[in-house]
Amino acid sequence: MTLLDHVAEFFQRQGLAARPGVVAVSGGPDSVALAHACVTLWRGQRLGSVVLAHFNHLLRGAESDADETFVQNLPTTWHLPALVVHTHRLDVARLAKETGDNLENAARQARYGWLTEVARQTGSAWVATGHSADDQAETVLHHFVRGSGLQGLAGMPPRRLLESGIDLVRPMLMIRRADVLAYLHEQALSFRSDASNDDLTFTRNRLRREVLPLLERAFNPNLVEVLGRTAAQLRDVQDDLAQRAAALLQTVERPRAGDIIVLARVPLQAASPMLVRELLRLLWQREGWPTGAMGFNDWQRAAALMRGEPGGQDFPDGVQVRAIGQVIQLERRPSS
Repeated sequence: MTLLDHVAEFFQRQGLAARPGVVAVSGGPDSVALAHACVTLWRGQRLGSVVLAHFNHLLRGAESDADETFVQNLPTTWHLPALVVHTHRLDVARLAKETGDNLENAARQARYGWLTEVARQTGSAWVATGHSADDQAETVLHHFVRGSGLQGLAGMPPRRLLESGIDLVRPMLMIRRADVLAYLHEQALSFRSDASNDDLTFTRNRLRREVLPLLERAFNPNLVEVLGRTAAQLRDVQDDLAQRAAALLQTVERPRAGDIIVLARVPLQAASPMLVRELLRLLWQREGWPTGAMGFNDWQRAAALMRGEPGGQDFPDGVQVRAIGQVIQLERRPSS
């Protein structure tokens, strides 16, 4: 199956082929290949209307500006004047400093927030990114060496909700990077190269350039596919766990006491630690409490508190959990 047919089949399988969408384009090979495939399918009436969107993080000076110009010129380069390109510029380094967030997370949050806004403005049902099977393998391996839990080892989902009516999709998650490069060559498509991807001081780059090739040569030449299949299987397990945790949360949650979240304790004592940890993760996400600073031991402490003796403990970013009688109280106090 060609890359073009694979992308078409993905949108058909997801029930999105007739819906308009946004393709995020950094200018790199993966995003350019996906954008060209989606535009080709749109022109062939195999996909709904498509717009392109480029987010300039202002992190690489003139190189970032050149990436933006490259994407802005794609309608001319591809001889498609009707193709619309949306662009946005934001100093994410300054944003990260102002918010106290790490640079990677600040950039991701800002980028996806803007892409969601573009989808909203254009009446689009999906936002597509060009993550490939190699990206998935790198992500799973990266999460593994960092000690991530089940959700991290499940990798990137092929589809997740951004907001009601708008989904983030990854149509090329099962396509190898070599096939992406072959498509670019066949279609005579130019693209931009990010020199920071060669900087081996970054863990992900070392995994891509050194660790994965070594593991493929020494142990399994199909390791990327194996990691992708493993992630897909773990994603099924994670999705089932999240559904059961959401149902449990709905059962145990009681009316708030001001800003304090109140949970009934008895059903939590009967639940497994894994289910309680997942309930906590969903609760943290719902409330907008930062999860990045919560390590496995933190989730374990919180789950044990819910299922053990009365008491209280403090958690990162001002979150407090207290077991009082037959209820659990959770709140986040502003930092002084």
